Amino acid sequence: MSLLVVGLSHRSAPVSVLERASLPTDARIKLLQDTLAAEPATEATVLATCNRIELYADVDKFHAGVAELSTLLAQHSGVGLEELTPYLYVHYEDRAVHHLFSVACGLDSMVVGEGQILGQIKDALALGQELHTAGRLINDLFQQALRVGKRAHSETGIDRAGQSLVTFGLEQLAAGEPVETWARDRKALVIGAGSMSSLAATTLARLGVRELVVANRTMERAERLAAVLSEGGVSARAVRMSDVPAELALADVAVSCTGATGLVLTAESVAAALAQHMVPGAAVPEDLRAPEGSLVARLAAVAARDGRVAELPGRHDDLAGLPGVPPAAADADAPVSAVEQGAESAATFGAADVAPGIEPAVADAAECPVGPDDSLAQHGAWVDNGSRAPREADRTVIAHGTGPVRLGLLDLAMPRDIDAAVHRLAGVRLVDIESLAEASADAPMAADVDQVRSIVSDEVAAFGAAQRAAHITPTVVALRTMAADVVAGEMARLEGRLTGLDEKQRAEITQTVRRVVDKLLHAPTVRVKQLAGEPGGAGYADALRTLFDLDPETVASVSRADLNDADVKNRGRV
Repeated sequence: MSLLVVGLSHRSAPVSVLERASLPTDARIKLLQDTLAAEPATEATVLATCNRIELYADVDKFHAGVAELSTLLAQHSGVGLEELTPYLYVHYEDRAVHHLFSVACGLDSMVVGEGQILGQIKDALALGQELHTAGRLINDLFQQALRVGKRAHSETGIDRAGQSLVTFGLEQLAAGEPVETWARDRKALVIGAGSMSSLAATTLARLGVRELVVANRTMERAERLAAVLSEGGVSARAVRMSDVPAELALADVAVSCTGATGLVLTAESVAAALAQHMVPGAAVPEDLRAPEGSLVARLAAVAARDGRVAELPGRHDDLAGLPGVPPAAADADAPVSAVEQGAESAATFGAADVAPGIEPAVADAAECPVGPDDSLAQHGAWVDNGSRAPREADRTVIAHGTGPVRLGLLDLAMPRDIDAAVHRLAGVRLVDIESLAEASADAPMAADVDQVRSIVSDEVAAFGAAQRAAHITPTVVALRTMAADVVAGEMARLEGRLTGLDEKQRAEITQTVRRVVDKLLHAPTVRVKQLAGEPGGAGYADALRTLFDLDPETVASVSRADLNDADVKNRGRV
């Protein structure tokens, strides 16, 4: 076994590099074909997810294999080799096995313990089998990885160490509120109908959303997913991708995970949806702007002029003497907070004067009161607060201190589906792969992780022993084949010299000779298989070939036959 893996993941590379290096299906196919065409590799498959791109191959030369696989990854990902190389990692033989088994158990995932990686490993093996690039080693390795991952999830509580990426993302959107409470009675838009989008839709349905809308490039797939969700008792329907802008304007939360190479939702499209964002069936809110010249209007003007609502230091002669303003407000040595002023004004003028939706009375309405040195987030807040209708207060949470969240966006695609600039829009909470990576880095590790690591170590040792034993099998088979040929030759020579033997006598002599040969070979072949399972055991196969002068071509032919049998046996088992 000379297993080599070259790859990059969220642990080694920034999201921006992973985005650019993502491999669509056609690129994976071409990568595998070119890998087998390269001299160092005899079999290969690729594991490509939103968080990792890894090329597994059986190579006969380590250094040449690393160079060739790295070059091929750069070539097919579109990221230059010089730029990609600092983010690549390399694992060889037992370390490569340990890496894949850890990945299968969720130990190397962005969210520890997530189980979706098992399906992605299964897909990687299926692709290698379909293209006939996965031979005995890759088949054995990935089949075992699937078994190890299932064992970890069934025998330990690794699931408690973290949730699926979808659930974790929704929890981030909920911002500390119980996700079941947060999701209840919301309208959700799911963009895409692949495995991740389907999981997101199923999760949202389980959490109790009011309505689910599925948008997909292929309408049939969207309708199929919507039908499945409807059977579960959820109000679900399918729409075309062209309907996404209209549906986004009505949605409370949107999840996107497509295979698109460009943005599905731009900042402009999200801003346009927010401009129309209304609670379905709600009446158009009345104009709650404070009367011009009132305290609230003048407070709003001061806040707009400063670009923020904060402590208002110094003397405010323009506020002195107004009803509801405490004397301290006019005292230069006693700063008055806007919060205190708002509380006093609410008591004096009533709740309507301080309700959301108030437009500041600015001298020049065409000029943004936020200065050029203020943040873009402040500018977005000014634009939003001056033009948006209020949402239901009991269905909102606070996002980054910019106001109530009216639209939650979860981007699970790689490359990203949603423009990262939407986080500057007030009323929007965006959770994407990058923010999930930052959030999960601080997540506590469960005690079960240690138990899973122990399982991985045991399974790696068992896999290595089995592979080393399997490596010597062709030599043992070739030795026994040679012994059988010797017996057959000697019996033919004996029959020529003892022509008077009947069938019973000839059979008895043949059986006796075979028993002698089997007894002579039994102890050394059994022992050599045992020794082969230990580190360095491959040397015993070389010793057998040398001691018995076995034909290398005979051993190779046995290996090829064994490889073909394994390919037939494993095909269709994933």
